[in-house]
Amino acid sequence: RSKAYLFSGVEIRWKTVIDDGETPKEATFHFPGGLADYLMEQLSGTPTYADRPFAGKVGFQEKFGVPGSVEWAINWSPARDGAIQSYCNTVPTPEGGTHEQGFWAAVLKGIRAYGELAGNRKAQQIQREDLQSGGVALVSCFIRDPEFVGQTKDRLATVEAARLVEVGVRDHFDNWLAADTKTAGAILDYLVLKAEERIRRRSEKETARKSATKRLRLPGKLVDCSATNREGTELFIVEGDSAGGSAKMARDRTMQALLPLRGKILNVLGAASGKLAQNQEINDLCQALGAGMGTKFRVDELRYDKIIIMTDADVDGAHIASLLMTFFFTHMRPLIDQGHLYLACPPLYRLTQGANRIYVADDAEKERMLAKGLGGKGKIDVQRFKGLGEMDAKDLKDTTMNPATRKLIRVSIDEDEPGETGDLVERLMGKRPEMRFQYIQENARFVEELDV
Repeated sequence: RSKAYLFSGVEIRWKTVIDDGETPKEATFHFPGGLADYLMEQLSGTPTYADRPFAGKVGFQEKFGVPGSVEWAINWSPARDGAIQSYCNTVPTPEGGTHEQGFWAAVLKGIRAYGELAGNRKAQQIQREDLQSGGVALVSCFIRDPEFVGQTKDRLATVEAARLVEVGVRDHFDNWLAADTKTAGAILDYLVLKAEERIRRRSEKETARKSATKRLRLPGKLVDCSATNREGTELFIVEGDSAGGSAKMARDRTMQALLPLRGKILNVLGAASGKLAQNQEINDLCQALGAGMGTKFRVDELRYDKIIIMTDADVDGAHIASLLMTFFFTHMRPLIDQGHLYLACPPLYRLTQGANRIYVADDAEKERMLAKGLGGKGKIDVQRFKGLGEMDAKDLKDTTMNPATRKLIRVSIDEDEPGETGDLVERLMGKRPEMRFQYIQENARFVEELDV
């Protein structure tokens, strides 16, 4: 089916001997108009702003002197959420890529230019997310030697594709808008309305965060960031006041907040609600996040975009991280499901040789670097960080807190086996020690290193 609309005019006749009650025995796929026909079929019965979609096809050879082409179709509907399906050389690219970037850039610049010609100053407020919120689009490009991100080829990475697609689509979009001013005006008004709604929601979120900061009795140890909008902000949950001191100097004051915790928090699995309510560390954490707990948890009220557990790179640090993850899993599950929870990855060693300094994560990497050398002269000095508190602000910033140089692990749950994750948490963190003992017996043979 996809090949039939990606190659306009081709007719594919399907026959099979499979009899599973679902697969059709015979079918014919034929889309003479290519993506335009397929989009109209998708939107059949759905109200749209244009009677026929903005669609077309451009060959790169004629325009740019390079082989390839781009075909597209898009329409806007007040009754549908936005969606885009894109392809490169008939390979689906569900994560988009440079061809999608070029397409949206052409449409965005075109609608803003039309708004300026029409005397609608608010058109300059329109952004890509407004175009996508109600736009249903199909984009297919053919290019030579495409580059993809990763083995699965879910995202196109060919840089030149963005320019080819943008320039190829832009003139056609300008002409399409100018040819039907009634439709163009209706789409422009719709997109301006979307932009105003987005700006209003953002303003409401900023106001809500400001008022929440004033309304909440924030914990005294919380070192908050100055940003008024949640987007891009980070809360580091750090182990102890000494680590908090280094982190305070290393952080980006605008976007990064800190909450030092004293020791190990309560193991919440199986703990009575009364005991939970009396625990000061958990109360401080809930107040800092500002989103409630349990059935009252509301992820939209979360005060920070990323929650980052930053503990020492040792057994105690791993235990504290496990206790925190157990708490979030049992009492703030949507925070994990929607990708807000992360683990920091502080190094275990710093190796110095003259002016050369590198950080390594474990003993195995340390031994490799000692054998290889750092490229300097003299003895290699090895410092083991017993805790984050031993790291100076520069060490901590460069290795663990600076988004440009750090590494984070996002905490996620296997969507295919969600029940298995719950069983494992119960087995390892529950009240029955015999279950942990059994797990250790079953898995001890897989352990290659012990840090005890």
